[in-house]
Amino acid sequence: MDAFFDSVASVNGVINKAVWGLPGLILLIGTGVVLTLCTKVFQISRIGHWWKQTIASIFKKDSSSTKLTDKKSISQFQALCAALAATIGTGNIAGVSAAIVTGGPGAVFWMWVAAFFGMMTNFSENLLGIYFRRKNENGEWSGGPMYYLKDGLGKVYGKKWLKPVASALAVIFACLAMLASFGIGNMTQINKIVLNMDSAFFSKVSLGTIPGTEISIIHLIIGLALLVVAALIIIGGLRRIARFAEVVVPFMAVVYVIGSLIIFGFNIGSVGAMFTSIFKYAFTPAAFLGGGIGVLIKMTMTQGFKRGVFSNEAGLGSSVMVHSSSNVKEPVKQGMWGIFEVFFDTFVVCTMTAVVVLSTGYIDLASGAPMAGINGDTLVSQAFGQQFGVVGTWFIAIAMLFFAFTTVLGWSQYGSKATEYLFGAKGVKVYKVIFVLMIVMGAIIDGGLAWDLSDTFNGLMMIPNLIGVITLLPLVIKITSNYVDRRIHKKDVAPLLSYDPALQAEAEAHLDEE
Repeated sequence: MDAFFDSVASVNGVINKAVWGLPGLILLIGTGVVLTLCTKVFQISRIGHWWKQTIASIFKKDSSSTKLTDKKSISQFQALCAALAATIGTGNIAGVSAAIVTGGPGAVFWMWVAAFFGMMTNFSENLLGIYFRRKNENGEWSGGPMYYLKDGLGKVYGKKWLKPVASALAVIFACLAMLASFGIGNMTQINKIVLNMDSAFFSKVSLGTIPGTEISIIHLIIGLALLVVAALIIIGGLRRIARFAEVVVPFMAVVYVIGSLIIFGFNIGSVGAMFTSIFKYAFTPAAFLGGGIGVLIKMTMTQGFKRGVFSNEAGLGSSVMVHSSSNVKEPVKQGMWGIFEVFFDTFVVCTMTAVVVLSTGYIDLASGAPMAGINGDTLVSQAFGQQFGVVGTWFIAIAMLFFAFTTVLGWSQYGSKATEYLFGAKGVKVYKVIFVLMIVMGAIIDGGLAWDLSDTFNGLMMIPNLIGVITLLPLVIKITSNYVDRRIHKKDVAPLLSYDPALQAEAEAHLDEE
């Protein structure tokens, strides 16, 4: 049996390196570059417009962004929070610090680059998600890469041979998303929560292990507690997840940013050296890495790109499944929420982590090297502990708890929608039970092959998704141009809102509400 698992691990390692190595990252970033150019750098050229239509709109009275129009959908802001719940997780804290320790300060620059182009990838995914969504048997919106693959790639071009290919790609994506939800979206997050909570609050408490096993009783108790809370929220469906995320995500993100800025303020004298190191080592290998330009590409760029993609998930097609449940009528408008999602996740939250790591002295800014014995997974906790004492360590443990737990909630919705596509609405009930029970598994098992496999499933999602996005690029450009002509240039042209004539007519009838 050990030989079998060794073989699986070996094959998975090869696939994982291809998916999350330079080939996969070039595909992801390259798609973002093409989309950025073809939409005339929309994230910059229309920055004032998308800012007003997204985050600024929630402060307006009776804004359509926060208004709930029916019981079967969620508001645009709730869709954002639910998507951020799934993307803002352990990767924003431990992942970013680990990237800096491994690839040097320059990794932060390439993380920003990945996010800049990822904005338009996420924009395009969400635009297509809204355009190709439909109502399920319960009257709820269902959308995602599987739908714009099947009904977009499979029908828009009118090629008969494309239909079975598109249907197969849709099924493959749904299967990968469902499998990834158990690993990346559940067990790995729960495992991080348990380890951090144990270290921060129960390091001096020993309840031993369950007789005859190596299972920690404390880990089991924490896992059971998380299972109960998660079950109460997940079983209630997307609206309950969205309401929870709407409160928790903004609060925790703002508190984390404020805490990071306080640490930055304590170390304001290093601001020049910090940003100098980011840009310097983005193009020059950090001294501790050794070697030449090859190491720069392999370590610094790859770490930055990978962390950016891991953090905001632009290109994986995952958050589309939540954004598609919004009550929005305009595909482009939900696409703009996708731009803000990437901006906030990477340029705000991940950058704050980088600020904490680089401004507290744990990284030698002159050489780019970390201090001896530094562990990227716990570096942020050490930095907060340095400034705030044990309270700082507790704060990071709690932040990791909420960030990772909301990731679990968000991914439960992704898995639910993937399951619905494969097995129908009835299959979702079975999926949710299994998903909740897997929380305990994540709390008590040790990391290993399951983690690596789920990481691979997560990355493989991008292949069918990006095939759909790239081939539907002409449609993305057409819908975006149509929106700009109508909403910005005030031209009298018919809107493009849905692939389905009935849904198009329904959306047009209520378009003035936005």
